[in-house]
This record gives sequence, C-alpha cells and structure tokens, in this order.
Amino acid sequence: MTDPIATLTQDNDISIIKLDDGKANAFSYDMLTQVNELLAKVPRDSGALVITGRDGLFSGGFDLKTLAAGDMEKITKMVHLGYRLLLELYSFDRPIIAAVSGHSIALGLFVTCSADYRIAIDGKYICQANEVRNNMDIPTQIMEILKARVNKNYFYPAVFHSDAYSVQDSIEVGFIDEVVPQTEFMDRVMEKAKELATLPHPFYANTKKSAQDDVRQKISDAIEKYENLAGLKN
Repeated sequence: MTDPIATLTQDNDISIIKLDDGKANAFSYDMLTQVNELLAKVPRDSGALVITGRDGLFSGGFDLKTLAAGDMEKITKMVHLGYRLLLELYSFDRPIIAAVSGHSIALGLFVTCSADYRIAIDGKYICQANEVRNNMDIPTQIMEILKARVNKNYFYPAVFHSDAYSVQDSIEVGFIDEVVPQTEFMDRVMEKAKELATLPHPFYANTKKSAQDDVRQKISDAIEKYENLAGLKN
C-alpha cells in the first residue's frame, strides 16, 4: 500500500486536509482520489474545513507527467476528478479556509479560489493561473470560479495574460484574503477556522447556496457537458 499523499486530521470541530506528495503537490489522479475520499468524511452540518499544503508549496496544479504522457483516457479521468473537486469545494455546506502554505498555481490556485476564506503564508510565493501561457484554455467550470473571485481590474491580466502575483499583491487581485507571517501562520488559520465554525447550520449553508446558485449551476452544467463529450458517467 502506498503512503497517503493527502491526510485528514481533526482538531475538535476543525477538519484539516493536508496535501503532501513530497514534490510539486500535483493534483494527480491518486491525489484527487484521496482528497475526494477525505472530503466525504468531513462533517457537513458543523465545524469548518482547512485545506493546506506542505511548507513552501500549496499545489502546482494538475500532474504534468500525466499531461505530458498523452494518454487521453488517464488525462480525461484526472481532469474530470479535478473539476468535480472544485464543484465540491465551492458548494461545501461548511466554511472552507485555504491555508496557502506556499506557491498556488493552476489547479492549486483554483482550489484556493474555491475556498470561502484564503490565508497565505508570507514569503516569496506566487499565485498564478498559468494555463494560457502553457497552451491551455480555461474552461467554464473554472472560469466561473475565477469570475466570482478575481477583482474586475485584474481579471484580464490575471486570466488572459497568466500574470503571476506575489501573495501580498494577490490580496488586491482577489486570490487571497490575508497574508500572515510564517511564525503566526497556522495559529491564524486555526483562529479563523474556529471563528467560522461557530456559524450556525443550516443557515450558513442556505445563505451560501442562495448567493452562489447561479455560479454553481453553470459549473455543474459545464461538467455535465464535459462528461457527455468524454463518455464519462458520475
């Protein structure tokens, strides 16, 4: 049995999912499978969820080895799981805090943007949607999340130009809510998680659903279209 590359721990009513493959924290098929399995264990009627990465790297995005190998069946399954994860996170009934422990790139950034509150560790780290510069488009199921998060004045350079932003500048862009010194990082993350965990159920979930329904429906419809084109079933 291989070692887990995503783990779930519990601190009272705070669930913590940590990504750590020892390398780029890439969202491979295995990583995505493990994260989705862990999400199924997180309470949806109480508490809050923290998602974080290893020191210096939240995630570098989809697994480049899988993409470069060119096996379309494997690529399709991996990408499909990635899309499903984004919808699951964006729609989650309880507050999600992205504890951005370093670079947040491509799918890593989209996972960050799917969270309800985003805290980054201070340092020479970047947030970047680099798809266009890497000869890829950004599909509707991701674009809708970016449209909901990225500030209007930064949308064109951040999305169309694939500009990279420091974590400090990412606050103004809309990727990040606050940046915290390394020595205070996880303490602040847990402080915020405990604060948000007190929001009562189902009122938080209902309000979030009401605010996000249009975006969620567009994401869901785009994923269904992808599944139909790719011959996938839920």
